[in-house]
Parts: sequence; C-alpha cells; structure tokens
Amino acid sequence: MDANIRTTLVVVMMCFFGMAQEGQLCVGHYWTPDQANLKMKEFASQWNDLDSWEARAHTIKEGIKSGMEWEKMPKIKGNFNPITHSKREMDGYIVENIAIESFPGFYITGNLYRPSTGEGKFAAILSPHGHLPDKRLREDVQTRAAVFAKMGAVVFAYDMLGFGESKQVEHTIPIALALQTYNSRRVLEYLLSRDDVDGNRIGMTGGSGGATQTFMLTALDDRIKVAAPVVQVSAHFFGGCVCESGMPVHKGENHQTNNVEIAALAVPRPLLLVSNGADWTRNTPRIEYPYLQKVYALYDAEHKVENVHLPSEKHDYGYSKRTAVYNFFGNHLQLNLGVVPYENGYREDFVTLLDKEDLKVFNNEHPIPGNALKGNLQIMEFLGFH
Repeated sequence: MDANIRTTLVVVMMCFFGMAQEGQLCVGHYWTPDQANLKMKEFASQWNDLDSWEARAHTIKEGIKSGMEWEKMPKIKGNFNPITHSKREMDGYIVENIAIESFPGFYITGNLYRPSTGEGKFAAILSPHGHLPDKRLREDVQTRAAVFAKMGAVVFAYDMLGFGESKQVEHTIPIALALQTYNSRRVLEYLLSRDDVDGNRIGMTGGSGGATQTFMLTALDDRIKVAAPVVQVSAHFFGGCVCESGMPVHKGENHQTNNVEIAALAVPRPLLLVSNGADWTRNTPRIEYPYLQKVYALYDAEHKVENVHLPSEKHDYGYSKRTAVYNFFGNHLQLNLGVVPYENGYREDFVTLLDKEDLKVFNNEHPIPGNALKGNLQIMEFLGFH
C-alpha cells in the first residue's frame, strides 16, 4: 500500500480510537524481519505444552474480540433476506448474483457458485478478496470459484467493504476490521442455513486482504473447518490497511501478538499458508511455518498444517497458488478433484468468464432495497460506535 495512503489511514485510526490507544495499533511493517524473528522466539518461550499454549491462545482470541469491540456487533440469527437473480448454468456449475442482509439495512454483495450436478449436501467455501476496486468480478476470483463449484462446493464470493458493489460505506471506515469480520460471519451463517450445505465441510480462502479476512474469522469461529490464507501471513507485516490493522487486535494492555499467532488459532483444523518470494511472506518457510508446526504438534496434527512456498512468484492469487488450494481443499473438504481436467496441471479453460456488469447484484432492474443505510457515520451510529 502507498505510504501516503497508509499515513492517512493511521491518522484516521488514531482519531477514532483516541491517543490512549495509539500505541496499541500495529500497522504495516511494524517490525523488521530481524525483529520479528526474535519476537517469534519470545512468543514461543511463553508456552511449552498444550495447557500453556491454550492459555496463550485464549488471551489472543480475547484480545481480538476486545480490540474489535466485537460485543457491539449485532446478535442476529437468520434474517438474511437473500436477493438472488440471473441464474446461469455453465460447464458443471451454476452462477447467481446474490446479496444478503448483514444487519438491517446493510447488504453483502456477491456471487454464488454451486455445482450443477450431484445429490445430497455439498461442501461450502467463503471467498473474500483483497484490495482492488472490482476484484470480485475479475478473472482470478471467477475462476477459482467456478473450479471449486465444479469440484462440488457451494462458493460465496463477496465484496470487500467499499469495493465492488459495497458502496454503503467507504473502505476507510474506522471499524472496517470489525465490520468485515462480521460480514464474513454472516456469509458463513448464510451458507450453513442452506439445505444443500454440509456444515462439517466449510472452507475459507482469500488472497492478501482476503487472507486477513480468512485467518481472522477462522480464529474466532470454529465452524470454519479448513482455511487457506494466501500471500499474507507474516511475522513482521500486520497489514497496511484500516481493515487489517485499524483496530487494536494485535496489542493490548496484557498481550502482544502478530498474524502468525492469529493464524495458529485455527489449530487443529487444516491450515494452508501460500507464500511467495517477493512480499512480506518471503520468510514463511523459515519463520512463520516452523512456529505453526510447533503449535500443531501439540495436538498431534502436524499433517494438517502446510506451506506452499513459491520463491519465484509475486503477490497474487494466480494459477499456481489456486491449484495448491484446489488440492488442499480437495483433500480436506472431500471434493471431487477428478472432475476438473488435468494435463500436466489443472485446466481451467472450462470456466466461462462473465462480463463484470453481468455479475452485479444491484442495477436498474434490481435496485438496492430502500432500507439501505448510507455513509460511515450512519452505519457506525446504528452499530453503537461513537
């Protein structure tokens, strides 16, 4: 993220949370890689068996909830009021445009991909994305969602706050981290409410900022059974955006942690880190992954945590990263890998890429409902953030 944008976001964060919490925000490249290496050793020294790790894990989890002011988020069951239209049947999968109500007057916009054949209940996958204005509508998100659907999963690809069709708030809303995490939980609960979804086979994956959403919800909600955060989990980088580090979830009066330990809260559920050689995940095989292996060893679950490191690649969710997740989810979510053409690698050419306008939920024919809240202040006031 551009340094000037990051500085602006930090100012926004400080103004919202007050100077008393200024020192608790861990933003961007908060440590150097050298410092982070020593910090990971310091963290490891604070536990030496299952009981001491679980005590630390409880502290971290409570720190996330406290930092997000999670108790302020609505306690809603059901009431998704889904809006779906434009059903299209493709080669082995179906695509629909969908919006669900996160809370009264606030809509999560996206696309639902699901298998066009098969009986019984399917696995389900949450598919958040990173920081591009139209990322949900782009080729890589369409492709991975379609492939997962053909393999036998119901996939909900949904917009990041302030991007795509999520225009009821700006992305820089100070509570972006809490609101995005809450939206993801509502997507999870919507999928669990469907008659065609097997609640024991729920996965979540996203790249970059979508990876942050992935490991945050996985840390807080055990109903996510398999997670694959792509190109984001780092010992020294905390996310450079208000939606990742704009609330004091990494540091409090009684604890300091980082995204490696937050990702570790997935234990003993299957967890895949995909890393590369050009961004803040370049040290994953040497720093982040060994720490996770030690945590998983406490549960005799070493085989459930993996790292695919691509040292010659950059920061994206490209073909080789997608195919690594296909195999991981195929195994742990019991998907049918055999239905996807394979010739020296998975073939994705059966996917029909749709025009961006065709994937939008709200348009002249399908306008956003009249109860839609508008603007950062109105939404923050509705949720009780002042």
